[in-house]
Amino acid sequence: MKITLTKLSTKDLATLAQRIISNAQSGKYPVITSHPLVNALEASYSDYDKVYTKQIYSGKGIEVAIADQKRDEAYRNLKGFLNGYRKLSSVSNYQTAEELYQVFKIFGLNLDRLSYSSQTAQMKKLIETLETPENTQRLSVLSLNAAFDDMKAKHQIFEVVFSEQAVANADLRQMTSASAIRQNLEKALKSYFSMLTAMKDVSGWEVLYTDTNELVKAAKNSSLARENGDNIAKQ
Repeated sequence: MKITLTKLSTKDLATLAQRIISNAQSGKYPVITSHPLVNALEASYSDYDKVYTKQIYSGKGIEVAIADQKRDEAYRNLKGFLNGYRKLSSVSNYQTAEELYQVFKIFGLNLDRLSYSSQTAQMKKLIETLETPENTQRLSVLSLNAAFDDMKAKHQIFEVVFSEQAVANADLRQMTSASAIRQNLEKALKSYFSMLTAMKDVSGWEVLYTDTNELVKAAKNSSLARENGDNIAKQ
C-alpha cells in the first residue's frame, strides 16, 4: 500500500480520504467497526473539508468596492452641485452654497481618492460638521437635505460592509492553516494504512486491506493521470 500523499492534489487527497472513510464505515468489515483510527481519520477529514476549498480572504472585497463607489458618487454629486451653485452670483443663496463648499474644503476635496480608512475618517468629520444646526439650515435653504441624507446613508452602508469584511478576514486568519490541517489528514491516513498493512495477514483483515489498497491505487493513478495531462498541456 504505497502512495506519496504529499503529491496528491488537495482534491485528490480529499477524495481518497472520503472513500477510505466510507469504505471503513460500510459495515462490510466487522474488524474495523468503531475503530479509534477510523474515528480519528474522520475527524481530520472533517477539518480538512471545511477549509481546503476556502479562499484566503472573505470574498467581500467586491461588496466593499461597490459600497465605496456608491459613497463616492453621492459625495461627488453633492460637492459638485455646491461648486457649481456658488459660482452663480446671479442666483439667490449662492453665498450659502459657498459657505457649504468651504466646509467640504476643510476636510479635503478629494476624499473619494483616499484609502478606505482615510476617507472614512474624513467623511465622518464632514458629516458631523454638516449636521450642525447652522449647516443643516443651509442645506435646507438649498433643498439639499435629501442629497445629504443619501451621502450619509451610503457612508454608513460602507462602514457596515467594511466592518463585516474585517471581521470575516480576522476569523479566517485565526483558523488553523490549511497546510497544518492537510498534514494532520495525511498523518491520520498513514496511521490507518500502517495498521492495515500490519494486520493484512490476520483473519478478517485481508479483504479490508485488499479493498483499501485498490482505493489507494485509484488515487495514485488519478494523480499520475492529472500530472501527465498537465505536462502534455505544457508541451
